Amino acid sequence: MNALLGLDKNKVRRSFSAASDSYDGLAELQRRVALRLLDKTDFSCNVETIVDVGCGTGFFTRHALKRFQCKQMLAMDIALPMLDMARQNIVRSELNCFCADAENLPLASSSVDKIMSNLALQWCLDLDSVFAGFRRVLKEDGKLLFSTFGPATLQELKTAWATVDRYSHVNDFYSLKQIERILRLSGFRPIMAESVMEKSFYPSVMALMNELKGIGAHNVTKGRNKNPTTRSQLQQMIAAYPVDEKQRVTASYEIIYIAAEKV
Repeated sequence: MNALLGLDKNKVRRSFSAASDSYDGLAELQRRVALRLLDKTDFSCNVETIVDVGCGTGFFTRHALKRFQCKQMLAMDIALPMLDMARQNIVRSELNCFCADAENLPLASSSVDKIMSNLALQWCLDLDSVFAGFRRVLKEDGKLLFSTFGPATLQELKTAWATVDRYSHVNDFYSLKQIERILRLSGFRPIMAESVMEKSFYPSVMALMNELKGIGAHNVTKGRNKNPTTRSQLQQMIAAYPVDEKQRVTASYEIIYIAAEKV
């Protein structure tokens, strides 16, 4: 779990701020998951206020505005440069952007109809606090819809690095069962909870690493090696990374989809 190893939130903010210009050109998986997440909900299409937590450059926000009729869409992200990109990408009178941390939402209690989030909550230290905050700001019978990464994500990269040293090289993620349990304890009723494995293919390990860097998905655990990776260590990891018959490397992503409502 993220809460066990801990995340460096300042590094999370810096990583995504630095990736704001390159993100849209590389985040194919994030876009694919965003559209599938929207397809998995039958929530009411006419509401007052929706919040997109961790909106990034606004792809999910823009498509949610097309799908749902609302008087106000609040797009929130921890990285101000990402919000600037979202403002440029979405020209809608309903949109209001603000910079904040999902673990400390600066919103009034019982003020929001729907909270949505696409592949962002894995960067939170404490899901208990996150879901408690979501429940606080949601109105009675408010809805929650989100996707996040599960623990099988980047398992190939994690295994390859394990041949080099014992440091944490890949972020840790909550499991589906852990998320369901925390939701129930936080006062939510899961309506839909699903784990799906996605695979992406790359011509080399460095292509994968460059994509992760380009979307801001750095290793931000406090258990990471604080010293620079040496060329020898990198070569050892690459040699240990499996390739398929087409000489491609595979990266697995466990995507967890959740729809829930406040009880």
